[in-house]
Amino acid sequence: MAFVATTNTPPLILSHSLRPPRRYPSFSLLPIPTTTLPLSLRSLSSTLKFRLSFSFNPPTSSSLPTFSDAGEDDVEDEDDDDEEEEEYEEEEYEDDDDDDVAADEYDDEVPDEGEAFDASARREEFKWQRVEKLCNEVREFGAEIIDVDELASVYDFRIDKFQRLAVQAFLRGSSVVVSAPTSSGKTLIAEAAAVATVARGRRIFYTTPLKALSNQKFREFRETFGDSYVGLLTGDSAVNKDAQVLIMTTEILRNMLYQSVGNVSSSRSGLVNVDVIVLDEVHYLSDISRGTVWEEIVIYCPKEVQLICLSATVANPDELAGWIGQIHGKTELVTSSKRPVPLTWHFSMKNSLLPLLDEKGTRMNRKLSLNYLQLQAAGYKPYKDDWSRKRNARKRGYRMSYDSDESMFEQRSLSKNNINAIRRSQVPQIIDTLWHIEPRDMLPAIWFIFSRKGCDAAVQYIEDCKLLDECEKSEVELALKRFRIQYPDAVRETAVKGLLQGVAAHHAGCLPLWKAFIEELFQKGLVKVVFATETLAAGINMPARTAVISSLSKRIDSGRRPLSSNELLQMAGRAGRRGIDESGHVVLIQTPNEGAEECCKVLFAGLEPLVSQFTASYGMVLNLLSGVKAIHRSNESDDMRQSTGGRTLEDARKLVEQSFGNYVSSNVMLAAKEELKKNEKEIELLMSEITDEAIDRKSRKALSQKQYKEIAELQEDLRAEKRVRTALRRQMEAKRISALKPLLDDPESGHLPFLCLQYRDSEGVLHSIPAVFLGKVDSLNASKLKDMISSVDSFALNVADAERSLPDSVLNEDLEPSYHVALGSDNSWYLFTEKWIKTVYGTGFPDTPLAQGDARPREIMSTLLDKEDMKWDKLAHSEHGGLWFMEGSLETWSWSLNVPVLSSFSENDELLLKSQAYRDAIEQYKDQRNKVSRLKKRISRTEGYKEYNKIIDGVKFIEEKIKRLKTRSKRLTNRIEQIEPSGWKEFMQVSNVIHETRALDINTHVIFPLGETAAAIRGENELWLAMVLRSKILVGLKPPQLAAVCAGLVSEGIKVRPWKNNSFIYEPSATVVNCIGLLGEQRSALLAIQEKHGVTISCCLDTQFCGMVEAWASGLTWREIMMDCAMDDGDLARLLRRTIDLLAQIPKLADIDPLLQRNARAASDVMDRPPISELAG
Repeated sequence: MAFVATTNTPPLILSHSLRPPRRYPSFSLLPIPTTTLPLSLRSLSSTLKFRLSFSFNPPTSSSLPTFSDAGEDDVEDEDDDDEEEEEYEEEEYEDDDDDDVAADEYDDEVPDEGEAFDASARREEFKWQRVEKLCNEVREFGAEIIDVDELASVYDFRIDKFQRLAVQAFLRGSSVVVSAPTSSGKTLIAEAAAVATVARGRRIFYTTPLKALSNQKFREFRETFGDSYVGLLTGDSAVNKDAQVLIMTTEILRNMLYQSVGNVSSSRSGLVNVDVIVLDEVHYLSDISRGTVWEEIVIYCPKEVQLICLSATVANPDELAGWIGQIHGKTELVTSSKRPVPLTWHFSMKNSLLPLLDEKGTRMNRKLSLNYLQLQAAGYKPYKDDWSRKRNARKRGYRMSYDSDESMFEQRSLSKNNINAIRRSQVPQIIDTLWHIEPRDMLPAIWFIFSRKGCDAAVQYIEDCKLLDECEKSEVELALKRFRIQYPDAVRETAVKGLLQGVAAHHAGCLPLWKAFIEELFQKGLVKVVFATETLAAGINMPARTAVISSLSKRIDSGRRPLSSNELLQMAGRAGRRGIDESGHVVLIQTPNEGAEECCKVLFAGLEPLVSQFTASYGMVLNLLSGVKAIHRSNESDDMRQSTGGRTLEDARKLVEQSFGNYVSSNVMLAAKEELKKNEKEIELLMSEITDEAIDRKSRKALSQKQYKEIAELQEDLRAEKRVRTALRRQMEAKRISALKPLLDDPESGHLPFLCLQYRDSEGVLHSIPAVFLGKVDSLNASKLKDMISSVDSFALNVADAERSLPDSVLNEDLEPSYHVALGSDNSWYLFTEKWIKTVYGTGFPDTPLAQGDARPREIMSTLLDKEDMKWDKLAHSEHGGLWFMEGSLETWSWSLNVPVLSSFSENDELLLKSQAYRDAIEQYKDQRNKVSRLKKRISRTEGYKEYNKIIDGVKFIEEKIKRLKTRSKRLTNRIEQIEPSGWKEFMQVSNVIHETRALDINTHVIFPLGETAAAIRGENELWLAMVLRSKILVGLKPPQLAAVCAGLVSEGIKVRPWKNNSFIYEPSATVVNCIGLLGEQRSALLAIQEKHGVTISCCLDTQFCGMVEAWASGLTWREIMMDCAMDDGDLARLLRRTIDLLAQIPKLADIDPLLQRNARAASDVMDRPPISELAG
């Protein structure tokens, strides 16, 4: 009986863990032999020492419990000074009883002699020979012989349980959703499905989100099936496109499926004889810019085609499987949370590398807590009896745990005032962490740094460290020589020195050919450390023994954002090579603002769910609604002239409402809203119990009349004294700013003073930053910074708000805030107002030239500041202005090293304390604070205080409960906002734009030539591209000029990246500039129509890089075009590939001028040359 998944029927879920590791075959571009050398005695000794000192059970990703992050309430203004010191609080996490793996979770049966003989015989055959043998048996005996054991026999190792279950589900005719960790072997499932499909004489499509990943899978499948069985179809390549196994990018398949929507047969879509479609990296469904493509494929895919969806671990794979089951057909879910190679988590500090987690892997190693580090910094030694206790325990044979120093935490209550200093003192340089991991045999490593500049600077920083022996170095030299002969222009000369030492960078600024070369050397073990951006974690098969993650936050256009747990685990998943390493290593690094606590918070935060990103595009609307063509051409066949008349709006609505977001909302929305409503009612009820009236009512009931009156009077006095204290604190702040003004406006001549910046973060932790003062922004030679402050609203200073916060007694003083700049000891620039300066010191940098004719340090540092990208991140804000920071460069690093630590200064160095008015304000404030403390003690000694305190404790308990409920409600609200369906509204908005531009009549479904072109083209804004290509302005352009204009249409996201003295960009010709000027008028008209209908799809038109593309299309060499260029190699290559992709589409479009088509073909052919031409195999 057939199983059909419906809305009310959950998909079949098969959950289990993985078996021990195996090894994949590797692909090599260059036939360079590898040599394995024995470890030196020094390395062996270091390794043994490490393993002895860190002998604990390595935690795996499955042992990480999920925690809820409770938000912190803001501290009330009146209570800011009540807190003297805070005890260190550590959450107690419950052990996860699900960590134990059942015996039957693994296929660990010992094979008998016959099985062992068969396995040995299989190893002597190549995989493609075993595949061919199976295909021949199927042709001879029929497809009925195909079962999971036959498919498993293709491999010379025992496949894992989750792989076996997924293959069995596929053979039952189900679509399959597989959710498993990175590098666990999900591709094997698709490969086994391909073997079965090829053996049956049918076809399978394999889709990936990236061209590079498609090329990689193309090579791998050719090794399995042979060249004749495998094809490739991307925007750049079409190889053997009628093959039984066809690899393609996801957008290509989506465009093919547009033709089949609403048709009974799949033949019209190009899916002839296609039985299976594999969607690799299906978790891309959550990608904001591209996620809709995956949803469209599932919605449009013919129901007779089986889907195999391969995803990294996510929080809601059951929702994904249920959605596919509802709209596509029978679907089974296979999940696995166990990694084939377990991960060991480490934490790197300046002088040590420690385990991040405790022995159970369920919480942070206590030796990484801030309290422990503070005690160490203070020179704390455990008591003598502690050492004797440990020594006796060792004699008895007990192993001490990482938590064995609990007595240290019981000795004293620690303040958080020095947390910032402790963290910054523990920040390691790259070389520190490298020397921690290299002797411990933890290389090769992928080192994730979230900026291209950071990756390149890291390579330069350690390019003198020798990580290769002479034999390995000679192999790299030979490989580099061969690569230089084959691709002379693709060699990244600035990276050669580091490459010969075993270090390389891998990011989007590198040419694809160079990145492929680095990947090959890394897989051969000839590159020991690769500094890479997070794009390396997205599917490319490049596993390492260790993954180093330099930061828990990354820069985006609007500032910095923290990494999600999914992103962290995706990068960590690159650690551990199956069949090579017994354990993978993940190293997280101490940064100035992120310590081990933040690392564990992200690690234990739990996986994020897949979220629908379904959005309507011009291409989608046109392909769904297009019907009868307005113009029929003589060269069209009769079949082409026959049209279905298009789908109605109701038909289109049914398709759009099948989105993943609507499915999730239908199941989750109701429950979430119900819980949210319940929480709001409970919060309202609890709030009524902690009002002043409620507390007063409870006090009257619990206390006698005398006791109540005494406490009530004292409480009223306390509130009055607190108000006075608040006023005096504000007055003290005003006097401090008033005293700072002359120190900052006119610092001592020939002197750059040191100062201390201070702020509290969102969790109330006080941070103190030593820095060298550069000057007031208005006085600096930093035009970029001045322009930013004057033009960006977030930097605006609200003088009115600042004045309202000050007492009347100081309003006549000049306290208007202004921005200043300093360089911190952590090599970060700080932009701040007087509010954030704790004190200014009498010592500093001499502002005198080092030699005659040199610039002064203040001028040099101002120049370095103006060279930065001006990407400032906000640390704190107040009515007196904000505190911002920006990472410095390699050039400012030496300056920051000379900033002293705060403990080296004395009170006598503080210039601020020389102000008598400020000292008087401090004394008045201290006296008032003591008065408040005495009143509190009087209240605590009253007769009825014990009963009154019980009431206050009850109020605090209710406040904590309210805080938890608010946190839960906030999460529910966020979840509801994520799943709120909006697809149909956007669809109609886009439809209205199409209707008004005469591309398609949405009432009669008659499609006009403009709509035909837009429906057939690929791009971010298909309608805009069609308008440009149909414009007569382009017809008279020569091929290089046409290429330049096309580049202006696809250059979105490409940026100028000046580095040192490289600041040159070719200017476009006058013809190109004039052409783009005329197109600008059309663009403005389209943007006005889009704005009218609420559509925000961008219309790219930019001349900045047109000259570079025009120069390349005119025949300039790569070396000529990149000389002193302000663009990264990879950026220019990406722009050129985008331009070639658009040019290559023009000859295939209907109703385009033949001359324009010929010029486009000529330009495409000229531009598609090394080093940017991509090889398919």
